[in-house]
Amino acid sequence: MEPARVLVVNSGSSSIKYQLLDPDSGKVAASGLVERIGEDDGAIEHTAGERTVSEQVHIPDHTAGLRLAFAKFAETGLDLAAAGITAVGHRVVHGGEVFYRPTLVDDRVLRTITELSALAPLHNPANIRGIEAVRTLLPEVAQVAVFDTAFFHGLPDAAKTYAIDRQVAETHGIRRYGFHGTSHEYVSGRVAEFLGRPPGSLKQIVFHLGNGASVSALDGGRPVDTSMGLTPLEGLVMGTRSGDLDPGIILHLMRTAHLDINGVDRLLNRGSGLRGMAGVNDFRELRRRIDSGDTAARSAYDVYVHRLRHYLGAYLIELGGVDAITFTAGVGENNPDVRADALAGLHRFGIAVDPELNTAKDRNARRISPVGAEVQVLVVPTNEELAIARAAVAVTGKN
Repeated sequence: MEPARVLVVNSGSSSIKYQLLDPDSGKVAASGLVERIGEDDGAIEHTAGERTVSEQVHIPDHTAGLRLAFAKFAETGLDLAAAGITAVGHRVVHGGEVFYRPTLVDDRVLRTITELSALAPLHNPANIRGIEAVRTLLPEVAQVAVFDTAFFHGLPDAAKTYAIDRQVAETHGIRRYGFHGTSHEYVSGRVAEFLGRPPGSLKQIVFHLGNGASVSALDGGRPVDTSMGLTPLEGLVMGTRSGDLDPGIILHLMRTAHLDINGVDRLLNRGSGLRGMAGVNDFRELRRRIDSGDTAARSAYDVYVHRLRHYLGAYLIELGGVDAITFTAGVGENNPDVRADALAGLHRFGIAVDPELNTAKDRNARRISPVGAEVQVLVVPTNEELAIARAAVAVTGKN
C-alpha cells in the first residue's frame, strides 16, 4: 500500500516549484521546477528518486505547466492518480488580517485571497494561478492554503503598528505582517527539539537568509518582532530588494528622477539589494568578486552584514537576552563567512562562532558555537515544504 502523500505547490509569477512527499516521514517521492511560464523558452526539471528528467518547451500558462509536471510524474514511473495524494498544500504569501492559520480552499477563500492581492501584487496573483491550475487538474483533492504571514499574526501591537494616522492604517490594512512565517515557525521548533528544551523556555533569534531575507525574535515560542513589514520589501538587505530605507527616498526619486510608481517598484524590488549595489545577487559570485578586489562587491557585502548586526542588536535588547541564534535558508545554511561576520566581536554578550564547526561540511542541524558558550549558535536547514504538507494534513484530517 502506498503511503499517504501531499503535493506541495509554490507558484510564482512565471514558475512553479513542487514536491510530492510523505508528511509523516518527510520522505520526498518527487520534486520539480517549472520555469519561464509564458515565455518561448519554458523549461521543466523533475526528479524522482535517482532519476532526473528535463525538457525545454513553450509553457503557455500555469495549468499547462502543472499538466507537464504531471506528465513527468508518469514518465518517471509514478501515477499521480494512484499516488495516495490526500491534499495539495499551497504557499500563499499574504493572508492579511483575514487568514492566520492554514485554510481549506473554496470559492469564498479564493475570492478573499484575490482581494488581498493589493497587499502583495507580485505574489498573491501568482499563488492564485497555482491554486486554480491544481483545481482544474485535481478537482477531487482537498486544497489547503498556508500563509507566509500567519505565524506573525499575533505580533504585539508595539511591533506591528506603524506610526501613521490610525484611521488611514485601519482603512488600508497597514501594519507589519511579516513573511517567511512557515520557515521561522518550522526552524524555531526544530531548534527546541535539537536543544532538548520546550519552545516555551527559549528566547530565539532566527535569520532566514536566502535571496529574500528576514529575521525574527521569538520569546517562549511566540514571535515578538520580525523584519519584514506590510510587504516583503522591509528589513534586511536582500538579493534584489533594498530592505529598510528612508521613505523620503521614494519621494525624492519621484521628484528628481521622475520615476512613477511602477518604476519605484521595479527599482526597490528587482534592482536593489546586492544586485543594485554590486551587480550580482548570487553569493558565490559576490565572494569571487570580493576576492578579486572588486570594491563594489566588498561594499555590498559590508552593507549586508551591517544590517544583520543592526537587527541582531535590536532583538537582543527587545528579548532581554537570547538563548539561541539560528541561521537557515540558502545563504544562512551555506555561507560560513556571513555567519561569522554577523556575530564577530560579540563575546561579551556570550555569542561566539567556532571557526572549525562553522566551516564543517554538514547538511544536518548543528551547533557552531564553542562548547560551553552561553548562547547557542545553530545552523538548521529549513523545510517549508514539509511544514506546508503537515499543515495541509492537519486541516483536512487525512493521513
